Amino acid sequence: MQGFWVPRRIVMAAIAVLIVGWCVATLNWTWLAEPKYQALLLQGVWNTIWILVVTMVLGMLLAIPLGLAQAAGPWWLSTPSSAFCGLIRGTPLLLQLWLLYYGLGSLFPSIPWIRQSDLWPILRQAWPYAVLALTLSVAGYSGEVMRGAFKGVPHGQLEAAKAMGMPRFTIFRRIWMPQAFQRVLPTLGGETVLTLKSTPLVATITVIDIYAVSSRIRQDTFVVYEPLLLLAVVYMAIAGLIVLLFRWLESRVPVKTA
Repeated sequence: MQGFWVPRRIVMAAIAVLIVGWCVATLNWTWLAEPKYQALLLQGVWNTIWILVVTMVLGMLLAIPLGLAQAAGPWWLSTPSSAFCGLIRGTPLLLQLWLLYYGLGSLFPSIPWIRQSDLWPILRQAWPYAVLALTLSVAGYSGEVMRGAFKGVPHGQLEAAKAMGMPRFTIFRRIWMPQAFQRVLPTLGGETVLTLKSTPLVATITVIDIYAVSSRIRQDTFVVYEPLLLLAVVYMAIAGLIVLLFRWLESRVPVKTA
């Protein structure tokens, strides 16, 4: 089996090198030498990365209680949590983004106390609505993932901890959450990559991410394929780093049973 895979990988790597070499040698990359496009590209990559990180962190902070409420909460918590996840998963992210930006974004200017508050310089920009929309999306999808992870933890371990007199929060901190988190890590890696591929939607509300920069370069230079190829390389590089990070976490996070 190893003798089969090694030549195959060599051939695939050689093909990739040939494609990259052909793109570098034959396509027009002169626009990359212009300082204004270099600065825009750096800004776009940075905005894409920090929006992804912030929305994943905030989304997971919401997803954990949503999943816990559905897995073990009373009906008055589980029902709204399930309805929220169903609403988020059942409607397009672009629709949610536009409702927040063109809905709340157009409502806030008509409220005097908001316009006069210290938050107005932030609320008048587009990025808070992009972060909010992506955060709610992560919370809705990951909330369902966490529900399955919490239910997947053996119930006997929780009952044994209760019989030993362990407080509920200690059970959650030392047994339930660590095992659920370890079970869900591979899925969360995939969710993070999917969120990364959803970030180009923020360009529709004037947030300057890497996709918006690529579109601007194409409009300015009339060079079509090269910015798109660079865009694909950037997304592939970030996605590869995400996959490596989650694989490293999978190898480092143990399953605590006591």
